[in-house]
Amino acid sequence: MGKGMRAGKKPSSGGGGMQKQLQQMQAMQRKMEMLQAEIEEKEVTTTAGGGAVTAVVNGKKEIVKLELKAEVVDPDDIEMLQDLIIVAVNEGLRQIDEISSTEMGKLTGGLGIPGL
Repeated sequence: MGKGMRAGKKPSSGGGGMQKQLQQMQAMQRKMEMLQAEIEEKEVTTTAGGGAVTAVVNGKKEIVKLELKAEVVDPDDIEMLQDLIIVAVNEGLRQIDEISSTEMGKLTGGLGIPGL
């Protein structure tokens, strides 16, 4: 028998603490899933070229709407239009990333979870 153990006594296992941690982690996972679903429902609207191009991006990082003003459509300058679309869409994606990071950061409270 190990030192300090009496016959008939079982060593105490800290199982209660482990069970509590597991329950807390499962609760946090459920909250994160709910928060992610909420983020996916959000939409951001961004513009480029003084409003000549408008992009709407959702929380799933999908472009759900793209509007072009007629004056920006110049067959002789397609590159400018392409650049404006890229700027508007990238800004929308950046904003969604920022919303996601901020909201997840509130939930995780600095736990240092990679990728959040």
